[in-house]
Amino acid sequence: MGAKITYFVMAAFLVVYFVLVGGRGVALIQQGTAVTVTLGVSALVLPCIGVWFLWKNTRFVTRANRLAAELEAEGGLPVDELRRTPDGRIDRDSADEVFAKRRAETEDTPDDWRCWFRLAVAYHDARDTPRARKAMQRAIALHGRG
Repeated sequence: MGAKITYFVMAAFLVVYFVLVGGRGVALIQQGTAVTVTLGVSALVLPCIGVWFLWKNTRFVTRANRLAAELEAEGGLPVDELRRTPDGRIDRDSADEVFAKRRAETEDTPDDWRCWFRLAVAYHDARDTPRARKAMQRAIALHGRG
């Protein structure tokens, strides 16, 4: 729950920032000189990119959370079988072992979104965030087909 609150607080701050920068951009454009119009348009581009990025991430997180809830209802969430160091960090060898199992499971049934979801969790546990995100995107796409 704390992660959700943090996400929404940060998103709210970003929206306020986008509105402020957008307002400055519009004010610069209204000045009407070549320099201020150029700066104003430039100032409007950044909030547009930011809004797009925030929208894409929010949509991704929402869809991933829906998959997690559905998988939890089915009793299919991956069990935390990772060994941890005394300070609570995931043991790298343990994460690699679990990852190998999840990868084999996904290779056996490549069209099952559940396997891709569990593989994404294994990638995340192995600290490979880009691949975790791609695996979760694959799970979301497969779920949408089914």
